Amino acid sequence: MGMTDLASLEAIVYGRVQGVFYRAFVSRWATEMNLAGYVRNLSGGAVQVRVEGERKQLSQLVKRLGEGPPGARVEKVVTHWSEYTGNYSDFRIRH
Repeated sequence: MGMTDLASLEAIVYGRVQGVFYRAFVSRWATEMNLAGYVRNLSGGAVQVRVEGERKQLSQLVKRLGEGPPGARVEKVVTHWSEYTGNYSDFRIRH
């Protein structure tokens, strides 16, 4: 795998995404896809996801972010792609 296959992604997820196990949902998928980074709630009710790994896996995760777990209602996902940094060793839920 070349470095060109690696990327960094920040996604802000809006809708009913807090208090519905959304962070656990993201963590499970990110870990399963061998991605590294974190997910956390933002004060306005949105959820922030910062994640790095293979571009193909990141695109798959973005699809999952739009679906969410059963209790969630995702209104929109705003993504920002950037260069891979290698700053994360695993995926965590931040509080």
